[in-house]
Amino acid sequence: MGYKIDNGSEESAKKKEYWETAEGLQKVDGLEVSSYLRELAQKEIDGDLSYDELEEALYHKYEKPTEEELKARLKESDIVCARISHILSSSGSVNLNPDAFKQLHKTLFTGIYDHAGQFRTYNIRKDEPILNGDTVMYSDWRMIIPTLQYDMAEEKNKLYKGLDKQQILQRLAKFTCDIWQVHPFYEGNTRTTATLLEKYLTQMGFNINNDVFKDNSKYFRNALVLANYSNYSKNVYPDFDPLEKALDNFLFNGKHELRNRDLFVLPLFPEIEQAKIKYWQTKPKEIASGDDTGLK
Repeated sequence: MGYKIDNGSEESAKKKEYWETAEGLQKVDGLEVSSYLRELAQKEIDGDLSYDELEEALYHKYEKPTEEELKARLKESDIVCARISHILSSSGSVNLNPDAFKQLHKTLFTGIYDHAGQFRTYNIRKDEPILNGDTVMYSDWRMIIPTLQYDMAEEKNKLYKGLDKQQILQRLAKFTCDIWQVHPFYEGNTRTTATLLEKYLTQMGFNINNDVFKDNSKYFRNALVLANYSNYSKNVYPDFDPLEKALDNFLFNGKHELRNRDLFVLPLFPEIEQAKIKYWQTKPKEIASGDDTGLK
């Protein structure tokens, strides 16, 4: 039998799942997709529109974006969402090496960021609400390439045969935590890491439950923050438990409730704020839903 051309076709239900996953990942950066993209996506799901036609329509739509569209970053959200969906639905494999990681970022963000596919050349920080404005210590920019090379080579050289579920979760949590902590790009690190992770785990044969990225992408990012943060003066140490819960839901259909408001690191907050957080954490889900900070 000769090779066949892979046209990236997927059954409608799977296509819909990938679109919802890609849309959910935009919320990592506080972005929402447009109703126009959802209309195009449905046509692509139904087979009435090819991916190339869809992306061409988006480019035409945002040739002259309105002030409101610019403010909402709709061009970025819509186009990156479409590209993530397309990558996830493709059967092509991913490689674990810095150049492939860089190419993935370029594929996602070309035309969005001038620095698409480029590693940063300065050090960065980001104020985290769950850390009361403190930051994860990201990799020094001069160490990006050797750190990624080491982390990815370590993962490639390890075998999963004979591991139980908890051992698999611990290993994948550590790997995901490590490559995310490098934060090699100026923007778009979590979306790129999540896309790489899903492609990698899919080609390993895991059955993915995309509800984590669809509904809980902010929890996923905050879990990565906790796994990478320590403040020994306040008895705060890296906490992998939230990330392992997310991965359990992702890979093994775990039933953990993933609530952002449970991830605030209380020792970093003044007593009055701790009391507010604890109070808010007791609220029923239907009352607290939609709250991103845990505080009112």
